[in-house]
Amino acid sequence: MSHKTFFSLLLGLSLLAGCSSSDRKQAKTGGDAALPAAAPPPPANPLPGMPPVTNPGDIYSADRPGLLIDAVRSFPARVYVPNTESNSVDVIDPATYKVIDHFKVGKLPQHVTPSWDMKTLWVLNDKGNSLTRIDPATGKAHGTIRVMDPYNMYYTPDGKYAIVVAEQRERLEFYDAQTMKLANAVWVPCKGIDHMDFTADGRYLIASCEFGGAVIKFDVGAQKLVGRLPVSPKGMPQDVKTSPDGRVFYVADMDANGVHEIDPDSFREIGFIPTGKGAHGLYVSRDSKVLYVSNRGEGTISLIDLARRKVTQKWTLAGGGSPDMGGVSADGKVLWLSGRYNSEVYAIDTSNGKLLARIPVGHGPHGLCVYPQPGRYSLGHTGVFR
Repeated sequence: MSHKTFFSLLLGLSLLAGCSSSDRKQAKTGGDAALPAAAPPPPANPLPGMPPVTNPGDIYSADRPGLLIDAVRSFPARVYVPNTESNSVDVIDPATYKVIDHFKVGKLPQHVTPSWDMKTLWVLNDKGNSLTRIDPATGKAHGTIRVMDPYNMYYTPDGKYAIVVAEQRERLEFYDAQTMKLANAVWVPCKGIDHMDFTADGRYLIASCEFGGAVIKFDVGAQKLVGRLPVSPKGMPQDVKTSPDGRVFYVADMDANGVHEIDPDSFREIGFIPTGKGAHGLYVSRDSKVLYVSNRGEGTISLIDLARRKVTQKWTLAGGGSPDMGGVSADGKVLWLSGRYNSEVYAIDTSNGKLLARIPVGHGPHGLCVYPQPGRYSLGHTGVFR
């Protein structure tokens, strides 16, 4: 089949999966298209090999404060900051808010990603075409392996594959998680494929297309595309996060200045929540009640009540800034975010939004990783745990 014919078939899938005109009109009204309130049943047909879902009503129930597995319990608490323009990683001690280590890595490091078994951290050197291994027991770098175009990286919920998100080449590449040898590469019609998350049953992933104004749905087990959905209002989709009950996917949009709501089953847009200029990163609170949205273009963080699907608070960084990617501390008390355009990292009190510290780091800090964190296993990115 020719490349052109293949794309035509995918476009047909997109039209079938996309919103009708009435759906789009409803989507623009915000979170009024409420889904059923009853707790969801356990996944009927989960991805084989995926650890069982312990609480179908809250897929993040293993992420509560203090629930560190034995494999990570002895790791020192650290914040690992990849500096895209400095080609380096800064290591912050969260107890003192001080940079305690610094080392060089490959060109354009984008994110620091925990492995599925949570024993290794990987620095994703996008233009360096490499991954740098960090031992979280010591916080030190331990070698580099060659991987093409690793903008981002995730793990299949069964732990079998690392999924390298090759943004420039529009590919999802599946590497054996143990050997890091390439097993399969799939081209997708998704310009600027960036971020993703997985359905509660682990069967599908939904990924953002930053330069295509769309999201895609992908069959994890079969490793094939099943749909493409343009978002409305059209913009630049960024981070993706699943709701605790698995019924809504939230997609931050940097140009639309808010968060799209996607029904993963019907694969249609069911709402849009305005948050602020440059909506970028999405992080779930330790009690699974709040979704933190970093609005990079205005120096604010919006708080979405996940039960009501509405913004209930907005914090403004004192002195301004460019909050980007990061994570929540293991105890849930601090939200850590990189200041992408300000060469700094922000520590924010989650009880009141107060800026606890503004820490100078290298140039272009991006997908920082707070580690260790609670959870049974990692799905990648800067720390998506189940």
